[in-house]
Amino acid sequence: MRPLVDFEQLVALRRELHRNPEPAFVEVGTAARIEAALGGLPIRVLTGKAAQDLSAVVNFPSPETLDEWAARAVASGAPEERVRYFRENGTALVVDLVGTRPGPRWGLRVDIDALPMRESADAAHFPVANGFAATNGAMHACGHDAHATIGVGLLHRLADRDFAGSLRVLFQPAEEGVRGAQTMIDAGVADEIDHMLALHMAGDMAVGGVVGSFTGGLATRKLKVDFEGKASHAAGAPEAGRNALLAAATAALGIMGVPRFSSADTRLNVGTLVAGDGVNIVPSSAAMTCEVRATDDEVVDELVDRVRSIVEGASLAQGVRGSVAVMGQSATVTPDDEMIDRIVEVATAHDDVTEVIRTRAFSGSDDANLLIRHVQRRGGKGAYLMVGAGSPGPHHSENFDIGEEAIPTAIDILASLIRG
Repeated sequence: MRPLVDFEQLVALRRELHRNPEPAFVEVGTAARIEAALGGLPIRVLTGKAAQDLSAVVNFPSPETLDEWAARAVASGAPEERVRYFRENGTALVVDLVGTRPGPRWGLRVDIDALPMRESADAAHFPVANGFAATNGAMHACGHDAHATIGVGLLHRLADRDFAGSLRVLFQPAEEGVRGAQTMIDAGVADEIDHMLALHMAGDMAVGGVVGSFTGGLATRKLKVDFEGKASHAAGAPEAGRNALLAAATAALGIMGVPRFSSADTRLNVGTLVAGDGVNIVPSSAAMTCEVRATDDEVVDELVDRVRSIVEGASLAQGVRGSVAVMGQSATVTPDDEMIDRIVEVATAHDDVTEVIRTRAFSGSDDANLLIRHVQRRGGKGAYLMVGAGSPGPHHSENFDIGEEAIPTAIDILASLIRG
């Protein structure tokens, strides 16, 4: 296989991934395609339990859901044997490339999952006009198809091994919902990284723009709340029932009424509530999802404690059992000045970069921050690079897209950073 470094090859891979998006933890065809695109390189690839620990995942996709997405992947042309492997063993890949000289270990997180939403079918939408729009009910509406392509392209670019140290690329599943990074941390893949980078396409920034690093962001916890009551006839024996729906509704109102904090910017949201069996039955079960976010990690922990107390009180009032589980999580990020300075220096020297901004405050949540923080706590350094993508629509919208010429620019910057 000839090195995947020219623009046409990069675009072809990005469009293949875009055409076949897969949501969190079911990226079976995506993982198989990434693995195939790395064929022939002087690399070591870790998969399965060596790449991620799935034992603590809450609400992992059902076997039926995994089978459904595996069948779609095979039907779309992904290698059947490898699709089956990733369906059974998890979809993370960790790829190591060792340079010819001693030096630091670099880490790069690139996320690979898509969102569970439909892509625009408007004929003017670039993927539609060029025949690579998704039609399977998922969509790469946040640039992860480009991120994965950049990770693959960077490994090809550095395949001559003419650099000091080593590179570890973490192809991470389940960033949406901030669920995947912790599974990779739990597998130990970030323990010996010296310099941790994450990268993201910035849809609201023109192609040619670069930001040295995100800063701040919102720490978050995504919570699954279950209530277990007792069914009874709503007219014949209402006193015999224990109403899980009322407990959930009481808890939902309580969560949305949690006071805001003077020390941090906070967000709370109850996203879903499913309950009950019939109009004349006291509801015996209810399931709710909610999230808390804050610009301070300790405040997020306090918010989770308050949610637990609210659930406990609402459950006690209705005589039901309530439980709270963390489905996903992320932290704020404080990048290292030394890393930002080097990114700014490299980007400024690049011919195709027209604007360089040192830092930008991040208003969302991304679990790459957990990886960066993990490395920093072990004595390493980290930063979160942004590359302008010029999207016609906002992130997570049906008409999101990226300017494909941003892909080689990102690879150039990353390669220059690692070559030193």
